[in-house]
Order: sequence, then C-alpha cells, then structure tokens
Amino acid sequence: MFECDFEKDEGLVRSKRRAFLQTSASAIAGLILWWLKKPGLVEAASTESSQEVTIVEFSDSGERLKRMRVPKVVKTQDEWRKQLSPGAFAITRHADTEIAFTGQYWNLHEKGLYRCICCDNALFSSDTKFDSGTGWPSFWAPIAEENIRTARDISLGMVRTAVSCTECDAHLGHVFDDGPAPTHLRYCMNSASLRFIARNAADNAK
Repeated sequence: MFECDFEKDEGLVRSKRRAFLQTSASAIAGLILWWLKKPGLVEAASTESSQEVTIVEFSDSGERLKRMRVPKVVKTQDEWRKQLSPGAFAITRHADTEIAFTGQYWNLHEKGLYRCICCDNALFSSDTKFDSGTGWPSFWAPIAEENIRTARDISLGMVRTAVSCTECDAHLGHVFDDGPAPTHLRYCMNSASLRFIARNAADNAK
C-alpha cells in the first residue's frame, strides 16, 4: 500500500516538473522571440535620435532666432580633453562638481548669455539668474526648454535630477524645486560648464 502511494506521489512530482519545464521553455522562447524583434526598433530609434537634436538658436545678445534641427556633437574623450580645461573636462564629460564659491560665475551680476563650454549651445540668460546662496550660479529657468535635458541621478546616495546640454550631452549641474517664482526651480550649474558672453560685448560686436 505504502509503495503504491509512493509511486503515485513520485509520478505526480514528475508530472508537475514536466509542466513547469514546458511552461518555462515557452516563456523563454517567447522572451527570445520578443528580444530578437525589439533591438531593430531600439537601434533605429537610438540611431535616429543620436544623429540630430532640436534646439533653439540664440544670438550672443540673447535674441531668440529660430528652432532648428542640428547634428549632435559627438567627440572622443581625447578630443574633449584637448578642447577643455581639466576642470571643465571632469565636470562636463564625467559629471564632476566644482567646489562651492570657487567657480567663475557664481557671484557674477553682469547681463548676458551663458553658453555651453563644449559646443556653444545657448543655455541660460542672466535675466533668470538669482542669488541662491549655494555658491553655484543658479537660474530659475533655461533660456529654452529644448536646449537642456534632465535625467534621474542616484549617485552619491541621493536622488537628484541632473541637467545636461541637448546638443553635446555635457553635464551642467542639477535642478531642484526650491527656487523662486515663477517656476520655483533652481538650476544649480557648474561655472566650468558655461561660457559667459556679456550683453554689452555682444552688442558692440555687431
């Protein structure tokens, strides 16, 4: 009697094992089929988006010119290293952060335009700059939403929103929700990621 029950139990286990293996095999096959179909779409989208990006062009005096598609600026690490100072390279290409109150623009009050140090994309205007007391140049809005990108940053054990240049992916800083009206945002930038053009200098150059 016990031997018969044991054989029944063993047969039941084998039956369940076969069903599990069949289900697993079907799931794996489905996953493989889905994965084989997916890369083409992902790769095509990635290639398309990496070739051109949309930005808004501005004159050095801060005048909005036009919204346009431009080739994405892509360079090797060696090319960036030759173009940039060591500090700007570490910040823009490797997301480093300059020490507070040491940057060139944190206490600058001149009127003008802030461009990307890597590609000259227009990023911020002095019209939205404010004294945040943090030791980094701070703005309550970019000059155009199209010219910057944001991404979730979980480095250093914190959850933050990183800000980068749309045209060349240069790391600029972070944005926080403790800024003044009307946006209540604080775009906390690294001076080394920016190049300032004084409004008077731009007007005189015309």
